[in-house]
Amino acid sequence: MKNFNISCPISINQYPHVLLAHGGGGKLMQQLIEKMFLTAFSNPNQVQHDAATLSIPTDKIAFTTDSYVVQPLFFPGGDIGSLAINGTVNDLAMAGAKPLYLSVGFILEEGLPMDTLWRVVQSMQKAAEIAGVKIVTGDTKVVDKGKGDGIFINTAGVGIIEHNQVISPVSVQPNDVVLLSGDLGRHGIAIMALREGLEFESTIESDCAPLADLILNLLDNDIEIHCLRDLTRGGLASALNEIATAAKVNIHIKENTIPVNENVQGACEILGFDPLYVANEGRFIVILPESFATKALEIMGENACQIGQVMATNSGLVTMESAIGATRIIDLLSGQQLPRIC
Repeated sequence: MKNFNISCPISINQYPHVLLAHGGGGKLMQQLIEKMFLTAFSNPNQVQHDAATLSIPTDKIAFTTDSYVVQPLFFPGGDIGSLAINGTVNDLAMAGAKPLYLSVGFILEEGLPMDTLWRVVQSMQKAAEIAGVKIVTGDTKVVDKGKGDGIFINTAGVGIIEHNQVISPVSVQPNDVVLLSGDLGRHGIAIMALREGLEFESTIESDCAPLADLILNLLDNDIEIHCLRDLTRGGLASALNEIATAAKVNIHIKENTIPVNENVQGACEILGFDPLYVANEGRFIVILPESFATKALEIMGENACQIGQVMATNSGLVTMESAIGATRIIDLLSGQQLPRIC
């Protein structure tokens, strides 16, 4: 990989803004591809052709795609570039796959500062390097000013599955336990606090991070995993509801076991949000037999905790025991979820 501390390879003084280039041609677009994208995403699979040719050492793969439209583009703990890489890497990891290759598509708005684009590209390269994946193909389009809000990014990913476990809601069984990898709500609240101008004694940073190595470590240690889910849009509550509905079980959790940062809790109270529904970009749940819980928690680290259990009831409901012992249903949100947080 190229040294990550190099300056923008295209002169910002000469091209202070990305110019509209209909049809994808033009000198500037060619410079963007050759001097920025090919430089930042250099790897052995890189060829200037319409498709990348890849070697897949297995007959079982995972494939996913996602789009990122977060606003603002840069936020404490991350930016749209690192979010795009980690989000797609994590989707592959939730299938129990080892992420290998990513594609990236940029939708750029006319007038976007070149240094803004370069910051995003650098962030993506660094995130890909940390996650151990290669960006092997991509596309760039420019739209009229006012039609793109800076940058939109689409990423697709391919990973390999090297185990025989069926990691899916259909594998969830009564008496399984639910483990949570860490505290909730930091990504969504980091963005909303920035938008609303909220200030705290310490800055709330997004939890945006790749999760594949941790998941693969669980699998390498022969942990039997029935289901995995990263807690992105809709948060913990939505993820649990989706699993309970698909598996046709009741999932029961305990409020006093669910960690929430004090500043995040305070921001949620100010903004009127429930941390259970706030998006995360570096948190996941794993549902597995109780006999594997202790070993799995040791591997997941000190921030991980057991928050609930799968009940035999065929209800498709998620219920929560409050700190005072009352039980309530945790349903899907009936209103709009947090806008533009991923």
